[in-house]
Amino acid sequence: MNDAYIHGYLARESTRLQDQADTLAALLHEGTAYPPGSRVLEAGCGVGAQTLTLARRSPDAHFTSFDISAASVAEAARRVAEAGLLNVQCLQADLLAPPFAAESFDHLFVCFVLEHLPRPVEALAALRRLLRPGGSLTVIEGDHGATLCHPAGVQAQCVIDCQVELQRRAGGNALIGRQLYPLISAAGFAAVQVQPRIAYADASRPGWVDGFTHKTFIAMIEGVRDAAIAAGLATPADFDTGLQQLRRTTEPDGSFCYSFFKATAIKPLAGPAHATGPCRAG
Repeated sequence: MNDAYIHGYLARESTRLQDQADTLAALLHEGTAYPPGSRVLEAGCGVGAQTLTLARRSPDAHFTSFDISAASVAEAARRVAEAGLLNVQCLQADLLAPPFAAESFDHLFVCFVLEHLPRPVEALAALRRLLRPGGSLTVIEGDHGATLCHPAGVQAQCVIDCQVELQRRAGGNALIGRQLYPLISAAGFAAVQVQPRIAYADASRPGWVDGFTHKTFIAMIEGVRDAAIAAGLATPADFDTGLQQLRRTTEPDGSFCYSFFKATAIKPLAGPAHATGPCRAG
């Protein structure tokens, strides 16, 4: 798997990812918990932003969290140790060539990973080989085309479109949330179900305004400013106007809404259908 990550590996991106994870933990992880003793593989763990929530919510499950970036894995391991979590192993590995035995995991967790991959179905199929029959898959992705702003601003949409285009040129897909059902089905999983999870912020929810609108979404768009200008997608003045319009949504009369999509599925059994056990991973 290509280790190109459009948002980069600077410290500010690590901070943004953790702010995002902290703000969205309840929204995205609701319904996801793993039984004691189960083996869970977290693919593309990055700096461990989601790892901490996973491990805390299922303290008696065993997590193997991996990423292609050695620096990210080191940071994830540091955070796991700092949090005192003993049920996580962090490894460097390539998602398209994972060094694990077939059918060696009970559950798979993939969050904000497929959007960066040029061949998401191939990646899901590689992960499927590692899952025991009847085991579960959970995938979470966003969709930058499912963004609503008030007040609406033409340039705000333009800078969001810059991020979408940069990700497309890097081989990814910032609109992948709406495609989870066909992608997961094409990779050979069964019982695929997709639910939207809506992140909404206005003045009545100041924690969301700060944690999501400011520190997650606007920070992400700010992070691609130089790349968008260098690529000729926007002038400095137009990009800065777009950022100003996005910031306007955080004022007392503004609002911001974004859609995430959470999918669950199972690896089919070889024989007739059976119950998949006590896991709930929705």
